[in-house]
Amino acid sequence: MKTIIFTCYSAKDFDKLPIETRLGIDQALSRYIVDGFGDVKKLSGRDGYRLRIGDYRVIFRIEEKEIVILYCGRRQTNTYKN
Repeated sequence: MKTIIFTCYSAKDFDKLPIETRLGIDQALSRYIVDGFGDVKKLSGRDGYRLRIGDYRVIFRIEEKEIVILYCGRRQTNTYKN
């Protein structure tokens, strides 16, 4: 199983979200890691993937033993830093 790692920017974004949204994102990430299920698409024009949870998006990259979360928040404000 892979480990989830948040960048400092994505951790700040995640902490600002409502508790219900954080729980939903946590469940969606866990389900994707364990079962491979979820609304995940490869990003076009850059490396990484996005996981959609309602109006929220999680942008991440997959490494050998880790999933690195680059951004999590509403789709409209999707400005993450590498």
